[in-house]
Amino acid sequence: MKMDQKRKYFGTDGVRGRVGQPPLVPDFVTRLGFAAGTVLSQTAAHPTFMIGRDTRQSGEMLQSALTAGLLAAGATVVDLGVITTPGIAFMVRKLGAEAGVVISASHNPVDENGIKFFNASALKLDLETELAIEALLDLPVDLTAAQAGQFGHQMDGNALREFYVDHLVDEHPDLDLQGMKLVLDCANGAASWYAPQVFSRLGAEVVVIHASPTGVNINEKAGSEHVRRHPEELSRLIQEYDADFGLVFDGDADRVIFVDEAGNLVDGDHMLAILADYFQSQDRLLGDTVVSTSMRNGALVKFFTERGIDFIETPVGDKYVMAALMELMEGNLSPAQIGLGGEQSGHIILMDGQNATGDGLRSAIYVIRAYLASKPDTLAQMAESINKYPQVIASAYVNEKIAFDRLESVADCQSNIREVLTGLTRLNLRYSGTEPKVRLMLEADNRHSEAELALHAFALCEAVQEATGTPAGSFLEVLNVTRGGLLDRPA
Repeated sequence: MKMDQKRKYFGTDGVRGRVGQPPLVPDFVTRLGFAAGTVLSQTAAHPTFMIGRDTRQSGEMLQSALTAGLLAAGATVVDLGVITTPGIAFMVRKLGAEAGVVISASHNPVDENGIKFFNASALKLDLETELAIEALLDLPVDLTAAQAGQFGHQMDGNALREFYVDHLVDEHPDLDLQGMKLVLDCANGAASWYAPQVFSRLGAEVVVIHASPTGVNINEKAGSEHVRRHPEELSRLIQEYDADFGLVFDGDADRVIFVDEAGNLVDGDHMLAILADYFQSQDRLLGDTVVSTSMRNGALVKFFTERGIDFIETPVGDKYVMAALMELMEGNLSPAQIGLGGEQSGHIILMDGQNATGDGLRSAIYVIRAYLASKPDTLAQMAESINKYPQVIASAYVNEKIAFDRLESVADCQSNIREVLTGLTRLNLRYSGTEPKVRLMLEADNRHSEAELALHAFALCEAVQEATGTPAGSFLEVLNVTRGGLLDRPA
């Protein structure tokens, strides 16, 4: 099998799309389950799949279709019900399963969904395995020669979810959060039961919002992506309840961001700095190194340099961060060491012998530990020490993803930005790997404001939209990454 062969269905984060449109229709998903079960049956006669979903109503339909295919292939399916993505990854390792599947589209809208697989090491499937599964997808599910004993069976795993909560709490036997009040935004998603359980058991008083999933309200004016754009609502609640700060998860709880008592966003960049400082002080930072993507704030690198911490920059995508951390882990025999990496969005990876994927709940606990250990007056004071550079990130819908080197007007716009913004430090323009969108990051030194950067971000994104035949007035927003909140379109 040629490794440069392109995948047809698998993307950067499993199989994703709009529910009811190919590939997320029952017939395809059943064939996907049969193909995955067949491929993994090559290593085990009846491979065990741990399967769970977030709170989208479509998840039940997709899970049923996927389960039918897995059972037809002879797999044992353990149904964990609604559970976080990192919860599935943990359960795969905990119970020694051959694979895990989570049905979720993370922070995306409710009409979208996805199917993501984990291997026995709780890592994403490698390219070769994905291609082997895809090779079977266009074939019919043929069971004419099957014997009764070849089919798999399904088990109710709801009671097993306590293992995951116990794992998160028991990792910190000396942590007592009594006297701390936290506002938890659970995005009406998978964290809705888990987050209140975990932080209450650790002793905190919790004020829980957006934890009443209806099947259609996941991420609706709630969750990490919403609060990154509109932190003011959570800020008011923090003030109203006199809370220490707020924690905000996304739909499948592999991300978390904080909002401090002053209403400022504490995002993945802040958390990487806070955790790096904390782990280094305990001699636990693997390789004295932190891994993040090209979208990180430039101040992060300066922060690490001043503390003698190495920094590895990767392309955008958690798979690249994971790969760099895995390389750091090779040859590491100390169980106390933690590999630290992540993304600005709040997807933080704390890699050790038991954990190999981003977990918003676990990351939040460690950030609180670091906060308590450093003893600042407030979380805002701690976050301000990173001194972020002015930075904006734009996101815009596009009709099609045409290579930028074929778009002359886009190249001209980029050249103009570099000429006009004398303090520009970085310009990163790319297409999303999971959505029909273009992403743009602009960062500058203190000669420019976020508002000035936003002016040029709108112009460049509009140039991309026009060059790709995208209707005028299509979705386009610019996020103030330095402080949080959306920036207005120029009049």
